Amino acid sequence: MGILSDEIAGYLGKSSMIRKMFETGIELKKKFGADNVYDFSLGNPDLPPPEAVKSALESIAASADTCFALGYMPNAGYPALREKQAAKISAEQKVDIGGDRVVMTCGAAGGINAFFRAVLTRGDVVLCPSPYFVEYGFYAGNYGASLKPVASSRTDFSLDLTAFEAAMTKEVRAVIVNSPNNPTGRIYTRAELAGLADLLAGAERRFGHEIYLVSDEPYRFLNFDNLELPSVFGLYEHSVVIGSYSKNLSLAGERIGYVAVNPAMAGGDKLVAGVIMTNRILGYVNAPAVAQKIVLTAMDSQVDLEVYRRRRAAMKKVLDAAGIKYFMPQGAFYFFPRSPLADDAEFVAALLKERVLAVPGGGFGASGFVRLAFCVDEKIIENSGPSFMKVMEQIGR
Repeated sequence: MGILSDEIAGYLGKSSMIRKMFETGIELKKKFGADNVYDFSLGNPDLPPPEAVKSALESIAASADTCFALGYMPNAGYPALREKQAAKISAEQKVDIGGDRVVMTCGAAGGINAFFRAVLTRGDVVLCPSPYFVEYGFYAGNYGASLKPVASSRTDFSLDLTAFEAAMTKEVRAVIVNSPNNPTGRIYTRAELAGLADLLAGAERRFGHEIYLVSDEPYRFLNFDNLELPSVFGLYEHSVVIGSYSKNLSLAGERIGYVAVNPAMAGGDKLVAGVIMTNRILGYVNAPAVAQKIVLTAMDSQVDLEVYRRRRAAMKKVLDAAGIKYFMPQGAFYFFPRSPLADDAEFVAALLKERVLAVPGGGFGASGFVRLAFCVDEKIIENSGPSFMKVMEQIGR
């Protein structure tokens, strides 16, 4: 028997390429200077939080001598925050939801884990479109389930409903979609999500158990072309929305998010109770008090979307000049271009030699692509152009 479980030892052996590239970037910046390294590896928002966050922190500090100012609260979060979060979700989803259907969590990741712990049993399967956020597999595996990505052969990364239908078995307990998507920037259309909902409803009747549709929405505000972001609540009874404030308030390290259960779901109160329980017993106990108080004050603020829109345009210009093919992201802050080399890891290695940090697409379930996170200063994007062009010249493209 080793120091670690076989499972975790295996995970370490396949440790996240995103984090590896991020750490490599830190070392390169020490060596060459931050302005001479073009780090597109990690989706770590670099914009300062809105002024409302600073004001909230000052208010929290001023009241810190009050008894229990930062003490325990109900495991689901402050009641006032749950009500305010419900009002915001109601406006976004165009379905009225009360605070009793919302649980505040330690980020969207904590929310997904709490939800999966509440509904998954060993041997269950979770489906997701591929490419997909790399951690989903770990989250499902935490509870004895497995992630089964469903690939789309379409150049616009749209949902392949035929492939989803083929993947649907009695072991499927949940489907998780992420829109706007990390890593592709795709926003799924109403027709796509309605088709998926119909497919799931049919599978529920066929197999005789609930199949949950989970909409993971931390990038909801990053919608560059003002496209419709359809409400899963309005499309499917057994739906759950999970989100966070990591991106729109630049609070990635503060870990604040939520799980919202469709008010139309029969037995939804029992699901909420289960998520509150798992939020506690997984060791989160409750979402951070400071983060909750920040969000209560600053919920309706956000960083400047125009900054990210300009960065998207700058990255487009760089990739066009280098002759790299891509799908234009509709949301989030990633490009997911096709690798000009069959081996995406080989292309990433060639970029690294020119101090450009990207992540191979294989880690997102899509070999032959690379991910570029454009949540970096516009000058860094612009200055990376010669490096991209040099690599393309070296590989003869």
